Amino acid sequence: MRTKKRHPRRLSARRRRFPRRSVTGRAAGKTVETVYGIDRMVRNVRTGRFERSLSAMTALGALVTAGEIYFEHDSASFGNRWMWVPVALGPVGAAAGVAGAIDKRMAKTALPLASAVIVANGVQGTWLHARGIARKPGGWRNTRYNMEMGPPLLAPLLVTLVGGMGLLAAVLRRER
Repeated sequence: MRTKKRHPRRLSARRRRFPRRSVTGRAAGKTVETVYGIDRMVRNVRTGRFERSLSAMTALGALVTAGEIYFEHDSASFGNRWMWVPVALGPVGAAAGVAGAIDKRMAKTALPLASAVIVANGVQGTWLHARGIARKPGGWRNTRYNMEMGPPLLAPLLVTLVGGMGLLAAVLRRER
């Protein structure tokens, strides 16, 4: 009787792309645990890696937000001189974020200072936008229409979020 030659078992496409990894392994005589997902992020915060990353994300967020604010305020023809402030603070936040990602001293001095000013400007912008809605015909009694046609009430909080990222980056400890 002839025996059939067995072919190696084919792996599914998913198994080929995402092979199983052991949770524990041996490296130099020590047990090493592989870390995934949220545990990796927590480890990065504990070891100080996240501080640099968050500083860089603050820089990128400040530039993107300043560009978006420029286009939105330009469509309103910069009718109020305060509309220029968040546009001007964007490059300041970006410079502080890049400096904070590169240098520890800048991450603890320039970044929190610039971020605090950006947060204050975001809160001020929310108040100015609320005032702009109130000045529309009908004011807050015609809320639904004025929220759509007036200044976006919650948009300045995006700037506040970017500033908050910078403040958080300044509080976190740095990698040695």
